[in-house]
Amino acid sequence: MVSVFALWLPIVLAAVLVFVASSVIHMVLPYHKSDMRKMDGEEAVLAAMRSAGVKPGEYMFPMCKSMKDMNDPEYVARLNQGPVGTMTVMPNGPWNMGRSLGQWFAFCLVVSVFVAYITGMAMPRGAGVFRMASTVGVLAYAFTNVTNSIWKGSAWSSTCKFVFDGLVYGLVTGATFAWLWPAAA
Repeated sequence: MVSVFALWLPIVLAAVLVFVASSVIHMVLPYHKSDMRKMDGEEAVLAAMRSAGVKPGEYMFPMCKSMKDMNDPEYVARLNQGPVGTMTVMPNGPWNMGRSLGQWFAFCLVVSVFVAYITGMAMPRGAGVFRMASTVGVLAYAFTNVTNSIWKGSAWSSTCKFVFDGLVYGLVTGATFAWLWPAAA
């Protein structure tokens, strides 16, 4: 077994390299530009939300009180009338990009720690490190958005792009761990 503490360098460097790769993917490559669209009648919808006092949080609409109410004809009629969806409302004001980037980097570090832990337990001599670390990295990065398409109606096209991104991040993580894996004692 290789200690997580012995893997501090690949943990930190993998997080840094994934952070850089994600920056390139989202700022240079154009394929995520179509993930979100502007809502028709945005001003009227925002005005209605302000007048209703909608607070930050996650919402589903139409919403019923319980599973039993899902068969209520009134609720079914609201579903059929539409729109049907989920919505995340964030606090008012400019997006705090620094905070989001800091949280993303912290997530990358946490993923790298788990990659180190699992790979360190499974690959004590270093054989197969790339394959094991990449697999764990892909699982952690690539499939985080799939549940949004399953349960929240996010477009599968956007989810597929994030799965591809996660594949890249997992391979970057695996390559970093294979490169910096401690020599066998």
